[in-house]
Amino acid sequence: MRKWFGKRLPGVGLLASLLIAAALIVPVRTRSAGADAWAWPTRDTWQRPQEVMDELGLKAGSAVADVGCGDGYFTFRLADRVGPEGRVYAVDIQADQIKKILQQASEKKLPQITGIVGDADNPHLPPGALDGILVVKAYHEFDAHDAMLAHFLAALKPGGRLAIIDYIAEPGQPRSEYTSHHRIPPGLVQEEVGQDGFKLIRREDDIRIPDDSRILFFLLFDRPPEALPGKN
Repeated sequence: MRKWFGKRLPGVGLLASLLIAAALIVPVRTRSAGADAWAWPTRDTWQRPQEVMDELGLKAGSAVADVGCGDGYFTFRLADRVGPEGRVYAVDIQADQIKKILQQASEKKLPQITGIVGDADNPHLPPGALDGILVVKAYHEFDAHDAMLAHFLAALKPGGRLAIIDYIAEPGQPRSEYTSHHRIPPGLVQEEVGQDGFKLIRREDDIRIPDDSRILFFLLFDRPPEALPGKN
């Protein structure tokens, strides 16, 4: 690629050359800003991970699942919170992601992290073992949401909490549209999760992503002591 900055173009004045250079540089910076928002240190400043873990009621010794864990951003923060006496189940349908997370966990000496390759309708979590389940940017992918929620219900202890964070979509579309567009209306999530035995505690403040028009909602549910797996 030809370098324009710092050189005067033939037949063009210095000011015009600088303006051309600025026009070439600015779009590059704009494109990188959105990507930088997802760098882990930057994400700590807007994703509110400590608040998310507080709302799940997690402490040293807690057991929690990060379902749809992706690159493990929350997995490792959860591991720090629950400590070596706790347990973090990193669940994803992509085996390569789980392999990378387990390699990092080994390097960081975090034996509290357990990796699980899940299925589209089953996260393969241990029954009655969890204090909390976290689903970030993954619920919209749950085509078999009834089956997944039944497994969540079975895996949580009575009073355990479920946090769902996902991109906001406008209501009124077929559910398949939300899957393909990677966003979902919070009202639909509330309805589906409520039908499968969970109770809404509250909707937390939305999470705004720097340099991104998308907004994340944050719904918090609990597993009532009387809830049974399956629809009420």
